[in-house]
Amino acid sequence: MIGYVTLGTRDMARGAAYYDALLAEFGATRGWETDRFIAWNFTNGQMLLIIKPINGEDATVGNGMMVSLQATSPAQVDAVYARAMALGSADEGAAGPRGDGFYAGYFRDLDGNKLAVYHMG
Repeated sequence: MIGYVTLGTRDMARGAAYYDALLAEFGATRGWETDRFIAWNFTNGQMLLIIKPINGEDATVGNGMMVSLQATSPAQVDAVYARAMALGSADEGAAGPRGDGFYAGYFRDLDGNKLAVYHMG
């Protein structure tokens, strides 16, 4: 079980506005915040954070890395994916069925981090 995921950002204010709006689709709220990072809490105890890299270098995207957010239904996948697109995300694959019982949409946040939202069942 993963407890939290941290994504680098180049612009804290822009990243905060993006994730405030996107993660509201899951009912997540800001829980822990400093001048270097912001953490959003999900109702299941997991967290997603954005952070200015500790080493002071620019945030970069990990090649092949993707964070997947579990939705409660295909309708929530559609809503989160639509919200991501409205917030200026880059499309990496529209929400839809991807095989037996797997429904997902793929996008990149404003810093280029790849995310998926999915539902199984």
